[in-house]
Amino acid sequence: MSNVSIALGSLVLMLILIYAGMHVAITLGLLSFIGVWLIRGDVQVAANLLAQAVNDSISSHIFGVVPLFVLTGFLVAYADIGKDAFDVANQAFRRIRGGLGIATVAANAVFAAITGISIASAAVFTRVAVPQMLRFGYQPKFAVGVVAGSSVLGMLIPPSLLMILYGFLADQSVGDLFTAGIVPGLVLALAFSIVIVAMAWLRPAWVYVKGEPLDIALEDMMPMREMALKVTPIVLLIGSVLGGIYAGFFTATEAGAVGALMALAIALLRRKLTMKSFWGVLTETGHVTVSVSFLIICANIYTRMLAMSGTPQAMVQWMAAAGFGVAMFMLVYVVVILLLGTIIDSSSILLIVLPLMLPIAQQFGLNLIWFGVVTVVAVEIGLLTPPFGLSVYVIKSTLGRTVDISLGDIFRGTFPFTLTMTAVLGLLIAFPFFSLVLLK
Repeated sequence: MSNVSIALGSLVLMLILIYAGMHVAITLGLLSFIGVWLIRGDVQVAANLLAQAVNDSISSHIFGVVPLFVLTGFLVAYADIGKDAFDVANQAFRRIRGGLGIATVAANAVFAAITGISIASAAVFTRVAVPQMLRFGYQPKFAVGVVAGSSVLGMLIPPSLLMILYGFLADQSVGDLFTAGIVPGLVLALAFSIVIVAMAWLRPAWVYVKGEPLDIALEDMMPMREMALKVTPIVLLIGSVLGGIYAGFFTATEAGAVGALMALAIALLRRKLTMKSFWGVLTETGHVTVSVSFLIICANIYTRMLAMSGTPQAMVQWMAAAGFGVAMFMLVYVVVILLLGTIIDSSSILLIVLPLMLPIAQQFGLNLIWFGVVTVVAVEIGLLTPPFGLSVYVIKSTLGRTVDISLGDIFRGTFPFTLTMTAVLGLLIAFPFFSLVLLK
């Protein structure tokens, strides 16, 4: 059996094991270990490679950006900053048809600029936005669809945990990736808002229970002083974290530390954090960080096994012989990611696909920053697609028994936003300008 056959066989077996329920990191590590053993014919070489990968993968101080931004996200959620963003956005869009949906998208975009975790956005706005939309006569299916769809902004608008992970895997600047994600994130938020308004006017029965919003008197306009109090922490957080990176005052890792410190200060000043809840935040941060670390270590072994087998070079030669150009490569790449998105989570998709596809992208001379933005958008579509659709499950779990809606209805509610994301993905592929304009 050739080395390439061993590597390709491991890919097939990997999908089978993951679909059967084995943890992605364990699958990556186990098959990579066996693959190196078979390629080199020496179990000691495989064991040494495993030990070296553990030491090399996360030893850099740059990796500190992961726990810091995760901690920031959890603290921001406890500080009710997401609710404040929604309240302010609701005031801005309350007189527009579908205004609460637009407010949810806008608030998610703001929340994304602080946290960078889509799942956190889904959980927060399920509690904040869904009850408000139901109160004003919106369809439950539409309400949860808006929350699920706009939650994906958390991984596109910087800071983004997926972009940090991509930066590690592709050896690209996290700061450049953050900058590249701004315009595509705003374009996607604008596209969601246009779709919401269009649905509210052209297909009101899809948006409102009775074809029109309920005749509930809108609350009095929020006093300017109260609005300023709600907006100030948001502006300070975004300005200090992203402004500091783009102005060159500190690195992405240092920005994570600044964001975590400011989020902690805001939570304490608002008396939203007790010793018990703070311990819970630290524990959850540890769980996420360890999970990501384990995935990165095993992905590092997997990458080395693929390189040792010569599979990326063989794939390049096969594509050249088949007459594949950049367009066909990108089509195949996106389709593979979308298919994987139906069965596994976002981080795992990156760790499985990138080691094989990045060398091919480099051979085609593609800009790896643009490639990263396209990758993140494609991966995030998987948060909305059945049967896995992690955001959908988070929303269902957060709703509990407060809203009687099935998983199927939530998936159907996300469908317009899944189509919108797919259209925006095509736009970003066709026009790299949107991803690279701020880097020029």
